[in-house]
Amino acid sequence: MGLLMGEARNQLRWADGKTIKNEVDLQVLHLLGPKTEADLEKKPKVAKARAAPAEKQKVPVVENGDMGTETQSLLEQLRGEALKFHKPGENYKTVGYVMTPNTMALLKQHLAITGGQVRTRFPPEPNGILHIGHAKAINFNFGYAKANGGVCFLRYDDTNPEKEEEKYFTAIREMVEWLGYQPYAVTHASDYFDQLYTWALELIRRGQAYVCHQKVEEIKGHNPPPSPWRDRPVEESLLLFEDMRKGKFGEGEATLRMKLVMEDGKMDPVAYRVKFTPHHRTGDKWCIYPTYDYTHCLCDSIEHITHSLCTKEFQARRSSYFWLCNALDVYCPVQWEYGRLNLLYTVVSKRKIIRLVETGAVRDWDDPRLFTLTALRRRGFPPEAINNFCARVGVTVAQATMEPHLLEACAREVLNEQAPRAMAVLEPLKVTITNFPAPKALEVLVPNFPADESRGFHKVPFHQTLYIEETDFREEADKGYKRLAPGQPVGLRHTGYVITVQNVIKDVSGRVIELEVTCTKSDVAEKPKAFIHWVSVPLACEVRLYERLFLHKNPEDPSEVPGGFLSDLNPDSLRVVHNALVDSSVHSARPFDKFQFERLGYFSVDPDSEEGKMVFNRTVTLKEDPGKA
Repeated sequence: MGLLMGEARNQLRWADGKTIKNEVDLQVLHLLGPKTEADLEKKPKVAKARAAPAEKQKVPVVENGDMGTETQSLLEQLRGEALKFHKPGENYKTVGYVMTPNTMALLKQHLAITGGQVRTRFPPEPNGILHIGHAKAINFNFGYAKANGGVCFLRYDDTNPEKEEEKYFTAIREMVEWLGYQPYAVTHASDYFDQLYTWALELIRRGQAYVCHQKVEEIKGHNPPPSPWRDRPVEESLLLFEDMRKGKFGEGEATLRMKLVMEDGKMDPVAYRVKFTPHHRTGDKWCIYPTYDYTHCLCDSIEHITHSLCTKEFQARRSSYFWLCNALDVYCPVQWEYGRLNLLYTVVSKRKIIRLVETGAVRDWDDPRLFTLTALRRRGFPPEAINNFCARVGVTVAQATMEPHLLEACAREVLNEQAPRAMAVLEPLKVTITNFPAPKALEVLVPNFPADESRGFHKVPFHQTLYIEETDFREEADKGYKRLAPGQPVGLRHTGYVITVQNVIKDVSGRVIELEVTCTKSDVAEKPKAFIHWVSVPLACEVRLYERLFLHKNPEDPSEVPGGFLSDLNPDSLRVVHNALVDSSVHSARPFDKFQFERLGYFSVDPDSEEGKMVFNRTVTLKEDPGKA
């Protein structure tokens, strides 16, 4: 790495060294892959003088049996020293942090409460389902806390009762835990409504907030006219704010605004607005609700968060974050921003997913063609693959827009180790062995993981009637074709037999409907050119094969898709095979259980499965489709 860095710095003399190092690290990761367990083992000291600094840079792996090497690698990235984050209690060392005469005393109180522990939080709005971008936020917030011996809160930002539903609260926590993380505490912004209201009164008393009657349309944008009520007397604003709380103003007739100018030029952001909507937790106690700009930093302060990690679009709110905590003389955490994670060929906004559901383009939020976390789970993506993907993307300030095939590659790596093998036939062709060597079905042992037979075997019946893929037979063998054809035998996987076509049976239309074959033990037969999979005494099943939902990389980009994202839907994004067959070894599988169907791909049991008819979703093919790269 030292030689690479030296060469890069030599050619890019005026570039930022840290940026070069991040890019070199990323490129090496893509070339060589993640560190293995051997890489992470503590190396014995050697005589070379330069070995000691390398040893010093070594970071011990966080023990977590559920996390793969790549996720552990992400934890290494998230060490405080690697990111140059401040240490707990040293907030003032952060560039741009605003100091007041009370800052040091507040930090001292903060350290007494936390004991110097790192504290982060993941604060989703419970008005939709989490998507792949949230997976990065979850990994960053929970991962940074874990890597530094700290804790992470799951805090629901439930300040908009019109759009919040219980199913979203449940689904969010379920997805966080599915990714392998346990919150230190589950909290809600609404837990602090009383304290937030008390602080709003104090803000008015300090002359830092006022009640305004401008309409929403008047204060939109970055250059709205100044409020004529900005300098109204404190006592008047206190009385009017109390009237807002008592429901004496209609929605949109009054707001509480803070006296500050944000980085993006927005002036006097709203702190409270009137909403006559019962809250799912507080009922009809409140008809005024705090905004994100007011709530977020104060909830962080209450929970003594040390590092408030936000995506880059919240950078414009950093000044209001510091300003509000300092205006109230409360502990002020530090906000750090990082780049969002986006994927091509998809949409993730709640509004657009709702449109897809309403138009019937997808079934629901968990349709396997979407990139919500519930959809990825239903399709069969293991949580480790998603975490590994986030680890490969890494933590950068720049927005990362990735190809879906990179996520699929992570899934293949994990599923290859996790998914036991089974055999399935999507388009069955009946085969009868006329010289079957036994009067009844034989039992064949199939390894669950051929590369490691110590992980066990399962039994499948081998009968004189079996089924192969239609595509594994041709009446005429073209040049390069190696599978079954008249005069060209094939081996049956795991059986120890080779079959040879004796008779081809067709229906009245000329379509091949059955083959009569003879079998020969493979140890006496000539070695066949190919071995094919098969099923015998199988289970009927439905198989759903998925492709990309959209045709273009950026379906929301008008220059790419002038007709809008709904006009870019791929008509072949779902193909349902209703009469597929699978071997009986999967009969006891439950929803979300995963298998590698030999030669076909990785598949997961869908929750639609019923007794007598299993349903499988194809997660990914065995190999990447070159056309998608």
